[in-house]
Amino acid sequence: MSDAPAENKGAEDSLQSLQSLNINDVGETSTDPENHKNDKQKIDILLKPTGNAPIMKKKKWTVDGDKPISWIAEFMKRYMKLEPQEKLFLYVNQTFAPSPDQVMKNLYDCYSTEGKLVLHYCKTPAWG
Repeated sequence: MSDAPAENKGAEDSLQSLQSLNINDVGETSTDPENHKNDKQKIDILLKPTGNAPIMKKKKWTVDGDKPISWIAEFMKRYMKLEPQEKLFLYVNQTFAPSPDQVMKNLYDCYSTEGKLVLHYCKTPAWG
C-alpha cells in the first residue's frame, strides 16, 4: 500500500507537466505561453504602383503573415486617402489578383523573391 501514494504523486506530476506545455499548431512544444505570441512571422512586402495609381511615399512595409490581402488593400486605401467607393486592385508579381481572403504568409511562401513579396497596385484592372 505504501507504493500507491507514490504512484499517484508521479501521475499527478506528469499531468501537471503536460498541462504546463503549450502545443502550437505546427506540433512544436513550448513551455512559455508568451513565446507563441512572438512566433508570428513578419512578411516584407514591396508595393509598386501601376497605371494611374497614386505613388506611395513608403514602398517597403512589414506586415503580419496572418493578415489577409484584403486587410492590406484597405490599409493602402486609407494611407493613400482614396474615396470609399474607389477600387484598388492588387496583383502578385504582375501576374494575378489573389482572392481577398488569401493570407500573406501563403503568398510569401509561394511567390516571394529576394526575401520580399512584390505587390503591384492600381485603380483599374490591369492583369489577370
